[in-house]
Order: sequence, then C-alpha cells, then structure tokens
Amino acid sequence: MPARKKSRRVRFIVIAFVLLLVAGIGFGSYWSVSTVRASFPQTSGSLKLKGLSGPVDVMRDKNGIPQIYADNPEDLFRAQGFVQAQDRFYEMDVRRHLTAGRLSEMFGKGQVETDAFLRTLDWHGIAQKEYDTQLDDTTKSYLQAYSDGVNAYLKDHSGAGLSVEYAALALSNNYKPARWTPVDSVAWLKAMAWDLRGNMQDEIDRALMTSRLSQAQIKQLYPAYPYDRNRPIVDGGSVNEDTGAFEPASSSGPQGLNSGVTSQLSGISQIIDQMPALLGPSGDGIGSNSWVVSGTYTTTGKPLLANDPHLAPQLPSLWYQMGLHCRTVSASCPYDVAGYTFSGMPGVVIGHNQAIAWGLTNLGADVTDLYLEKVTANTYLYDGKQLPFKTRQETIKVAGGKSRTITVRETNNGPVISDRSDEIRTVGQTAPVTDPPGGVNSGYAVALNWTALRPSKTMDAVFELDRATNFDQFRAAAADFAVPSQNLIYADTQGNIGYQAPGQVPIRAKGVDGTYPVPGWDSHYAWKGYIPFKAMPYEYNPPRGYIVTANQAVIDQSKYPYLLTEDWGYGTRSQRINDLIASKIKDGGKVSMDDMQSMQGDSSSEIAKLLVPYLLKINITNDKGDYVRKAQQLLEGWDFNQDADSAAAAYFNAVWRNVLKLAFGNKLPKELRPEGQCLRVPPAGQTGPVDNLDGSSGTVQECGERDADEAQPDGGDRWFEVVRKILPQQDSPWWTTSTTAFFSGDPDKAHHTDRDQLLEQAMKDARYELTAKLGKDIGTWSWGRLHKLELKNQTLGTDGPAVLKWLLNRGPWQLGGGEAAVDATGWNAAGGYDVVWVPSMRMIVNLQDFDKSRWINLTGASGHVYNAHYTDQTDMWANNELLPWVFSDAQVDKATKAKMALTP
Repeated sequence: MPARKKSRRVRFIVIAFVLLLVAGIGFGSYWSVSTVRASFPQTSGSLKLKGLSGPVDVMRDKNGIPQIYADNPEDLFRAQGFVQAQDRFYEMDVRRHLTAGRLSEMFGKGQVETDAFLRTLDWHGIAQKEYDTQLDDTTKSYLQAYSDGVNAYLKDHSGAGLSVEYAALALSNNYKPARWTPVDSVAWLKAMAWDLRGNMQDEIDRALMTSRLSQAQIKQLYPAYPYDRNRPIVDGGSVNEDTGAFEPASSSGPQGLNSGVTSQLSGISQIIDQMPALLGPSGDGIGSNSWVVSGTYTTTGKPLLANDPHLAPQLPSLWYQMGLHCRTVSASCPYDVAGYTFSGMPGVVIGHNQAIAWGLTNLGADVTDLYLEKVTANTYLYDGKQLPFKTRQETIKVAGGKSRTITVRETNNGPVISDRSDEIRTVGQTAPVTDPPGGVNSGYAVALNWTALRPSKTMDAVFELDRATNFDQFRAAAADFAVPSQNLIYADTQGNIGYQAPGQVPIRAKGVDGTYPVPGWDSHYAWKGYIPFKAMPYEYNPPRGYIVTANQAVIDQSKYPYLLTEDWGYGTRSQRINDLIASKIKDGGKVSMDDMQSMQGDSSSEIAKLLVPYLLKINITNDKGDYVRKAQQLLEGWDFNQDADSAAAAYFNAVWRNVLKLAFGNKLPKELRPEGQCLRVPPAGQTGPVDNLDGSSGTVQECGERDADEAQPDGGDRWFEVVRKILPQQDSPWWTTSTTAFFSGDPDKAHHTDRDQLLEQAMKDARYELTAKLGKDIGTWSWGRLHKLELKNQTLGTDGPAVLKWLLNRGPWQLGGGEAAVDATGWNAAGGYDVVWVPSMRMIVNLQDFDKSRWINLTGASGHVYNAHYTDQTDMWANNELLPWVFSDAQVDKATKAKMALTP
C-alpha cells in the first residue's frame, strides 16, 4: 500500500475513533446529567396526594429541611411518608431489604451470606408479629398512612425518576421496588437494636481468649468499672423499693465450655464483622453523648439539652431532620414535634415538641447471650432430653442467579446462628467435649438469645414520646421502649430535667453474668424473666443540677439489685463532660448555648494525659540525628487537644497504637486478629522500601503479612483502663514483647522488655510509621492527614464499579477529635487511623426559646447525588458548627425558601 494512502487510512481511523469518543462522552454526559437530575424532588407549587382529607403544607428551609403542617395525624404521617420518599427512597428501599434479608434481590450473589444470617434472625418476621399482636390501633393507622404516602410517590416514579442508583441497577438486573408496607417501617427498629445490642462481641472475645490466657489475665483485660473515678449516670436510690428477690452474679469464666469451640466462636465473629456497614462498627469506645443542665446553672434560666449519637458514617446520613406539626394542637391532633427521624419510619425519634425535649444514648445493657447447644442432626439436648429443632425454610432470591434455600433451626434458647457457616458447623463435630447427661456425639452448635427477637411495643413508644408533655408521660412512653435499650434524658419548658433507663433487660440465674457463652442444655442458664420497669433506674431534678449519659455505668452495681451488664463503657467521655460542666458552674458560673456547643467539640485525649508524662521521661537510645527525639519533643507542652492540624496529636496516637501492638498484639489469640492495615517497622519484614530518616529502609506492612499469632486491640477506653492499671508497674508481664517470657512467666527464657523499653520502642516505631505516611519533615505532620473521613454510599458506593463510587461518594475530610474523646470521631487501632464512627448528628435544645435551638446533620436532607442538599451540612459538621433550628410558626415561615402544597 502506498505510504500516502496508508497515512490517509490511519487518519480516517483516528478521526472516526475521536468522533466515537466524543459521541460517547456526549451521550455519557447527557445520561449522567439527565439521570441524576431526574430524581430531584418537586419542592414548590402543588401536588395531589391521594388519601388526604385536607391540604398539607411542606415548607423547606435553605438546607432543604422540611416542616410539615396538617390538620390531623393521618394526613401528617401520610405527608411524611411522601416527603421522605422524595428525598430518600433508595436508602429506605435498601434498609427494608436489609432487615428482611433480601439484599441479594437488589445486589446479587455477593449478599447471599448476609441475607442468610438475617433470615436466621428473622427481623422482618418479628416485626410482622409486633404489628399483628403488640401495636395499638392508633399506631397501626399512622404506619398505614405513612406507607400510603410512600406508595403514592412510588406510583408516579420509577427507575431514574426515583434515584440514580436505580438507573445503575437497571444495567445489571430488572429490579423494581415493591410497595411499602407498615412492617417495613417497624423492622428498622431491629436493625438499630442490632447496632446497639450490647456485649455480644465481648462475650465471644473473652471465650476466644481462653485458648491462650488464664482467667486472671482475661480479667486484667476487662477491668472493673472505675466507679470511684468516673461517675455513673444515677447516683443511686432512684428505683422503687419493691424489686423482688435477687442473687448477685459472679464472673467465673465460661460455664461448662471447652476451648475446642474456639473456631466456632471465631467464625461467628467473622459473620458479625461481615454485616453491612449500615449497621455500624463494633468496638470499645463507640457510643453517644447526651447531657442536660438545669436552668439553675444556665444563662437562659431554663434547661439546655445536648445529644450526639455515635454511629457509622453513611451517605446519606442515618438521620433525616424534619418537623411534624398539627396546625392546631389538640387531643385529636397532638403532634407539634421536630427533630431527627429515620427515613422509612414515621414519627420523630430524637428531638423536642412544644413542651419537652429528649435525647438518646445507648444504655449498653446485656440483652444477648450465646448458648452452646449439644446437637445431633435433628435434635438438641435440654435437661437430659433430646428435643426436635423448630425449623423453617427460607428461599433467598438472587438477582442474576439461582435462588438459594436455607434451613433455619431454632432451639428454645433462640435461632442457631452457627448454621450460617460451613466452617463453624463442621468444627463442632470434633470439639473435644465430655458428653453431658444423655450424651450425644455430633458436636456443638451456637444459638443466640436476644431481646429483639421477641415482639415488643417500641413503635408505640415513638409516638408516645412525640406527644408527651410532662415527665410522667415521658416515663410512660419509656415503659414501652423495649429494644434497643437506651438512656433517655429529658427536659421541659417548666424547668424540670430527668433521666429514665428503659428497655427489656433479662434476669439471669445466680452465678451467670452474661460475660461468656453458657451451656444451652442446662435450664439453669435460661433467662428468668425481665427487670420490671418500675425497678429501672431514673432521676428527676437531681440536686447536682445536671445529668450526663455517655455510655458509662448507669448505677453503681453495689447499690442496685439487678445486673444490667458487666460490660459498661468505662466512662472516659462521660467523666470529661461531667468535669467540663462542673468547672463551668463552679463559683456561680453559668452554662450558655455556646458552652454546650464547645463541649460537643471537645477533643481532649484522656489517655494522652495519662501516658505522655511517662513518654517524656524516656531517654531515647541509639537516636542517630535525634530523629525520634524530635518527634518526642512534639509532646512537650502539648495541651492534649486532638485538633486536625496538631502534629503532637498525630504522633501521640501513633505511639498509642504501637504501645497496644507491642504490649498486647502477640499475646492475644490469632482469632482476634483484624483485617486491614497493621504495623511493622524498619528494618525487618520489608514488603517495599521506605526511606527512613536514619538511612534504613522498612515498611508499613499489612495484617495479612503479620505473624499468625499477632492480634491488635481496637484502642477503645477499655484499653485506657488496662494500660492505666499496669503503667505504674515497670516489670508487668504485659510489657514484655516476648511470648516465650510472657506465657512461661519466666523472663529469663527469652528477651524480656520492661515498661520503659517498650514505650521507647513504641515511640521509635511511631516515628518510622509517620515518616512513611506523612513524610520526613515533622513540621508537615497533622492529625487530620491521618484521621480522615470518607463518606460512602453504603451499597453501590462501596461495592459498585469505580465510576459509581466516584459519582456517589464524597471526601475525604480531615478531622480532629478521636477515640473516646467527647468529639468522638472514632478510629480503630486494629485497622488504622481513618474515621470509622462519628457523631452522626449534633443538637442543642434551648427550653427557654425553642427558636434558639441548634442542630446539624452529618450529610444533608437529600439522598440524591449532586442535589444541593446531598452533603451541604458536612463542612459545618466537620468544624463543629451548628445550624439555627427554628420551631415556631412565625420563624419557620421566615426561614422557608420553598413551599409545596399537598392537596387531596
């Protein structure tokens, strides 16, 4: 071919390719813009909503937060369903598939194992029973009205018109959302109960520790709650006297279990870890803050109430801000309430009405127990008899694949959760156990007993809270708040403050404290009932003038006749809040709204206050060029605040993480080893070069490349207490890095380090680690560069194609705060410094003038990508700023930027 013709042909090919590329980009841009905008809701003008008995107004402020006004409750909640579907239907749809164990219908075979576990727990089935047998008729009418509102929106919207995610799903399957039902709303309470279920992971971990550690050593890793240092919520005495007989529990290790079940429990732990991030992370330190200060000590003369629940970061946020208002408040239309709602559920969960305000934190009561069952293929042993399993078949439909049918087995202790893993199920067959009476030889299974697996009236309680106007009505609502068990704080416009511990909390037999799995074949270990509500702790206008709940102990166990749990949070955050309030009101001082907001943003590190004095006394040896010493000097004069721009905070947290690794990592069972990035520093074990300041090379190594017996604590405030106990002991066995020396108890058997040697090594390791992560120049280091938040869509934004992740996700944000700080931007030392739980919202309610209240959400009102309100609150949230929160008709009207009329 002549060169000229060849050149012309190549040129034609190039031009054709460019034209196709341009056309593709044009079509892609059109698809993206048109698809993304197709789901944006109408927020002004008027729309007809079938089923309304009268007009409803939906008024949105500059952040798209809606306030709804109606003449009767059914219209109010019908409109709530419609408006939440406008903004958040995809989120709602994913949640109901999660709670029903039907994620595979949307996302394919990758979700089958999760669905199988959730079908075993049968959340949706329990919710159906609640709806059928427990909820009152008024609640049912509200749930039905809400569902009708959602379905009215679905009737006229589909595919990309609902959300861009549905357009993406249409490319891989023909999924179409079904109608919303009242049970879909009720079931979400089960997901929240799972997130706040108590000590189940601790129960598993302690049992796993028995494979390597003695009971005395395990007890050191689970110290007693420090009542003398960290104030419980209730001082004591605020329970009714008639509480019935009680026999105190005692912790004596696993009751009748054998270490051969280690792999089973490890497998269950892995299943829990694989649960979707929608349900939140686990670990010591996760929780929430709330506190209320009496008007005696406030600048307003009336109570101030603050709340910030700590949950996994999500996009959109778990919370949806909203106001629900009867135009005329009366017995027939009693709602005038605003606050934080769950998309997919009617009512307001946290907030205030015209008379009272309330907040929630996790009480942490032990409401789960694991039962080891001795089984054959068809029966389980109970009090010497072989009983048949109760079984049911569950069919899991899979988008783009074949359906899978599972068999769920239940004992009288609960569903058998170990059936959900082939590895777990087969391990029990070889567990070296002594047959109990009536012996069988097939092995063990593990069943779960959990209060949330019993129908309750919690949905009733939500509406009762929304319409309560005094403390008696508030407590009556709390009596129905069965699961999850929460700390409820209270304030009212009359100046009263209060606290109530609600929830179904089981009573266990003498000697059983819920800290270890127990034998399911012995009825002695069955629950004996529930703590009567009249015996649950409460306070009303305590003399100290304020109440703080931040997942600390509710009451000193020695002053209370029932066991709530042996696994409280250790009170690091709560005591910091107590101290801040006490210092503010000392000598006649008063607490202002700004003070409350400043407290919410407090980033002080309590473990740093304890550990830094020891670190500063260490004489760094072999420190060529003072490389480590220069990092150590960052801690001199540090105020212990973990600001995003703090180099000292970055270095200290790296030291803390390395202390935990060196002191405890190689002593814990390998089953506790987490996934994610772990520590390994120069010069050994290189997986890639790092240019270190001393001229050596080394790496940050992954968990998968660590020694098989090396684990890593999560770094929560339980570990603060563990380290606090051993810090004065220069030669505590925990300071040795040699497992030979530790497990033999003889330091001469191998190299033995003492406290100061280990702290020195941790400072060196931290210096090398941050050199790799942040660079040689410590002047460029900052905590925020390590401690980052990325907001991810919890389905397609985590597991979808890269282009969808780019489209749906946002971040990163460099944050201050930290583990067990009041500004609880939590990170897990087992996996790195990234933010894994957050204050999911913040609010401060002013009971003197509701219009002067303040609030913020983690993201925004909208779940629609590129909508103006997708993440419009996140920058303010990251800087601990709050939005004005107006409530009165006049101020809502003044703040309104878009008004829509819904008409019959």
